[in-house]
Amino acid sequence: MRYNIIHRTTYNYESPVTVGHYTARLEPRALPFQECPWHELTIRPEPVQRSERSDYFGNTSVYFEIEGSHQKLEVIARSLVEVERAQPFDSSSTPPWETIRDACRSDVFNPTTAAGELTYASTLIPVGAQFADYARPSFPPKRPILEAVCDLNRRINEDFIFDPTATDYATPVEKALKQRRGVCQDFAQVMIACIRSLGLPARYVSGYLETLPPPGQVKLVGADASHAWISVYCGETCGWMDADPTNNVLPSERHITVAWGRDFADVSPLRGVTIGAGEQRLLVAVDVLPDPD
Repeated sequence: MRYNIIHRTTYNYESPVTVGHYTARLEPRALPFQECPWHELTIRPEPVQRSERSDYFGNTSVYFEIEGSHQKLEVIARSLVEVERAQPFDSSSTPPWETIRDACRSDVFNPTTAAGELTYASTLIPVGAQFADYARPSFPPKRPILEAVCDLNRRINEDFIFDPTATDYATPVEKALKQRRGVCQDFAQVMIACIRSLGLPARYVSGYLETLPPPGQVKLVGADASHAWISVYCGETCGWMDADPTNNVLPSERHITVAWGRDFADVSPLRGVTIGAGEQRLLVAVDVLPDPD
């Protein structure tokens, strides 16, 4: 599938901002199953300084500074992305989950011990007994790890209610687990907390999901949104495997990957600090449009 993606972020400030320092992570990643042949980032007002680098996790990070009085910031990311359909995979062929857990603790450096750094708590995602207890029914002894992940993916999808009013970006993961409701960020971070609490590596993935309108209706402009799911390390042969608990699927060509990290704090599409501003109003609109060519 080929997609044209437009991600518009607009900040309207109550009072003039004199200086703003920002970091954007909006360019889709280049992966074995995904290419981004064209990407453009437009920033208004024009930055006085702008630089690009790859962060610790390999995500494209753009830093920019804006000086001079302004009451509106607009950041528009446009991308052309090609995503291949995932090949069917036999989850029963993956190693027992305890094998991955134990291999992460080895004192010999290899891809599995490197992945082991993502078994620990992070800024927004704790580990603890309550998460391990929720995960354990999906992880009986010697179960293949991807089978267990798929079962946990299904249970979160069935047990949790998608409710945009129940949480915000700062809602603790413990609260999301207790109230069993939230949005894709909450579903993903709860699942990661569960998996890490069993000693397994999991990372937070940020990107886009093409949404389909109801039958017979026209797709609305701006109806798509940023999406979040997870990735679990399943051994050197299988590598990292994605799972989307919000939709109970293993992501394929409708999921577009932008960035990954320990949690949302590592992959926030746009964040920064300002001098001035007072109250601010944030508007985000995303279009994921299949390319007609």
